Amino acid sequence: MTADAVADALDRTLAAVDAGLAATYPGDPGTRQPVHTVYLPADRFRPGVAAEWGTTALALFDVHAATPADVAAIWGLAPALAEDVHRRVRAKLVTEPIEDLRVDFEDGYGPRPDDQEDADARRVAGAITGAAPFTGIRIRSLEAATRRRAVRTLHAFLGALGPVPDGFVLTLPKVTAPEQVAALVTVLEGLEAEHGLTPVRFEVQVETPQSVLGPDGTSPLPRMIALSRGRCSGLHYGTYDYSASLGIAAPHQSTEHPVADHAKAVMQVAAAGTGVRLSDGSTNVLPVGSRDEVRAAWALHGRLVRRSLERGFHQGWDLHPGHLPSRFVTGFAYHRETFPAAAARLRAYRGRTDSGFLDEPATARALAGHLLRGLRCGAVDADEVTAATGFPAADLTALAR
Repeated sequence: MTADAVADALDRTLAAVDAGLAATYPGDPGTRQPVHTVYLPADRFRPGVAAEWGTTALALFDVHAATPADVAAIWGLAPALAEDVHRRVRAKLVTEPIEDLRVDFEDGYGPRPDDQEDADARRVAGAITGAAPFTGIRIRSLEAATRRRAVRTLHAFLGALGPVPDGFVLTLPKVTAPEQVAALVTVLEGLEAEHGLTPVRFEVQVETPQSVLGPDGTSPLPRMIALSRGRCSGLHYGTYDYSASLGIAAPHQSTEHPVADHAKAVMQVAAAGTGVRLSDGSTNVLPVGSRDEVRAAWALHGRLVRRSLERGFHQGWDLHPGHLPSRFVTGFAYHRETFPAAAARLRAYRGRTDSGFLDEPATARALAGHLLRGLRCGAVDADEVTAATGFPAADLTALAR
């Protein structure tokens, strides 16, 4: 039998496997991923709230990090890098202080009379379009105790929304069984048909032990992704619910606790190649109080953000306007520090020249994705990418895929 005949036979034998792999692991969608998600209780949402957060954050930044030298001292940056980052962060807080805004009808909102939550759901629906580049709402859990209220909020919100905004995402919290994901899909299909809506995507919050390890000893996360039927856009780690569920005392609950690292490692493996993106959780240490207290909170948040970035979590939660400076300082510094070497390696890979690294195609895709994230958030500029890589920045999207 010839080699071609053997290969043809294998194509027939593995056709179903090939199709299944292609459907299950389509790869990254190539679209922009926000660097953070800001959670805002629904009763505090109003038009222009993103700009208000930016104004508050900028005022705090100008008081406690007024100069590049302050930035260098707080976040441990070299002077030249601090000067560049200081300028970019000030501009970011004016032009795009919130990349992803999640209006919260769950823990941050708290128990409310039904008529009040119904009214808030309709009010938010009427004003959420354009509130930030990415938007969405978090409903209550589909566990028995809050299921009815979650569905009622979703009905009120989607019934008043009109066209689904680009970049709109629902957040499903406290998932304890894959069947809850399937149930959400069923509810969404009905509401979309009723109101003539395009498909609504959602992210799953991983904040219960049952979402990391099922009773059969396997992780339910791959099944949750499968049962979403292409609607699951992200897995978001819930720091405090998850830690508390495992008996971690409040002073030790953190995104860097070993139980957090374990959960996020499971998330990372489950989502790899599926196109489902990851987000780390938040810190509940707020940059408020005295100058020393604000700076200490910023340094802590910056360390946690940097740690997440180095571990492949390119998004996280922010809960207070004061978190925006440390989010952007750390993210911009990370991208600017790593930009020269990443660009040089990608240039060498495309030009088949020596960079000191034997990079594989998968690494080249990762390098392109890394540069693309820096470009999209404002940490690097398109002309810098072109000059450093030798090709137009627009080519990064194709390379990253």
